[in-house]
Amino acid sequence: MKHLLYSLLFVALVVFNCNTPKTASKNISNEKLENLKNNDTVKISSDKVEYDIIIIEPGYNYWLASTARPEGYYSQQFMESRNYQYVIEWNNRVLQPNRFSPNLYELQIDYQPNIDYGYEVNYKLYNYFIYFQLKYNQRLGSFIPRI
Repeated sequence: MKHLLYSLLFVALVVFNCNTPKTASKNISNEKLENLKNNDTVKISSDKVEYDIIIIEPGYNYWLASTARPEGYYSQQFMESRNYQYVIEWNNRVLQPNRFSPNLYELQIDYQPNIDYGYEVNYKLYNYFIYFQLKYNQRLGSFIPRI
C-alpha cells in the first residue's frame, strides 16, 4: 500500500501573460510550458518506492520545468539533508497557526530521514521548498533559497 508523503493544497489566482512565439520550435516548447502552467498537480510515484508525493500548487509545475536546476544537478544526499531541515521547520510552522499563516502551512509533512525515498521524490520535494520560499518570501532555514 502506498503511503502519502504529503499533500499540499494552495488556492491562488494565477494570471499568465501569453506572447505569440516567433518560430515553430519556440511554439512547440511554449505549448508544452503552457500546458504545464495549466496542470497544477505534480504526482510522483514509483514501483520501487512505496511513497507518493502530491503537490497541488499553481505555477509549480511550470517553474520546475522552466526554472529549476535539472535532475542530476544536486546529489540525492544533498537534497535529503536539505529536505529534512526544511521539513522540520515546515512542521514547526504548521503547529503554530497563530504565528505562521495556516493558509501557507496547512499540513504536516511525514518525511523520515532513515527512509530512502529515491531521487525523484527528493528532487521534487527539494525544488518545491525552493519554489515555495521564493514565491511566498519565506525562509525555512539558514540557507538563502536560490536556483
